[in-house]
Amino acid sequence: MRQEYGSTMKKYRVYGMGAALLDTEIKVNDDELGRLGVDKGLMTLVDQARQGELLDGLRGHLIKANHASGGSAGNSMIATAQFGGPTFMSCKVSGDADGDLYLADLEAAGVDHPLRGERCGGTTGKCLVLITPDAERSMNTYLGVSETLSVDELDPEALAASEYLYIEGYLVTSPTGRAAAIRARQLAEAAGVKVALSFSDPGIVEHFRDGLAEMVGDGVDLVFANGDEALTWTGADSLPVAVERMKAMAKQFVITRGGDGALCHDGHEAHDIPVHRVHAVDSNGAGDMFAGAFLYAITRGEDFPTAGRFASLAAGKVVSQYGPRLPAGDYAALRAEFFGD
Repeated sequence: MRQEYGSTMKKYRVYGMGAALLDTEIKVNDDELGRLGVDKGLMTLVDQARQGELLDGLRGHLIKANHASGGSAGNSMIATAQFGGPTFMSCKVSGDADGDLYLADLEAAGVDHPLRGERCGGTTGKCLVLITPDAERSMNTYLGVSETLSVDELDPEALAASEYLYIEGYLVTSPTGRAAAIRARQLAEAAGVKVALSFSDPGIVEHFRDGLAEMVGDGVDLVFANGDEALTWTGADSLPVAVERMKAMAKQFVITRGGDGALCHDGHEAHDIPVHRVHAVDSNGAGDMFAGAFLYAITRGEDFPTAGRFASLAAGKVVSQYGPRLPAGDYAALRAEFFGD
């Protein structure tokens, strides 16, 4: 069921903020993860030397060109924009060649950003994504200059011109990033912009709970979490209990459950969303795609069940191929397939 969108369409559907990373995907097996000391299925922050050590130990396994923009919020903003909803992205890259590539990727996808002038020194962040045969992704992230994302990268005018602010939970690992997220939430609240937040990773929820609570403040409009993250955040031992406890910090929320689909709570009732069955080869970007597609759907006026089904379809498409995003031409086709426009 389609809802009334609103009398005044804003310039941007979503204003995102998060780490700007260039992805390298490598196909490995579980034994190799063990040999390298990599925690399976999680995001681990590493320094540049550790990332280089991992790359040296995995020569010959490269399956995805490393000159492709990534980062959780960036992937979601690209998805929303490619489906047809204009987005803006606050991030930080250096003046190096990788930074040029990252911004070129954003611009090619139709994502606006504030980095039009001189950029800082240092190194643009990189994420090494290790994919096992069960399609699980294990990420080893060197944040580079993304670690210093701060209030200086915020654009209050663009934020006020957006329907939603979307905050990547990974920002909690950086003191300046966390402060920027808190300030962005405050600006959004003052401007009447809805606030959405992604928990990002079970390890983030477990180890940075206090910082996440600061980012959430008195509550946000929409939270994206997976089942493990929801259970960890709420301290619940079952999903129904977690759902009840989630209501205390978010007006609305989405809990993705992998092969069991998703649960979307629209503020009044919960809706079960069936999984879109595919042969999964790479789960990298599945949650990012789900969030980007969901945000696109609700900002065009769709209700939660419809948005959830569309997001499930889009996430299913992305896990059936390598890489966190679809080929550029596939977004319009997927939108037309589902919505008929």
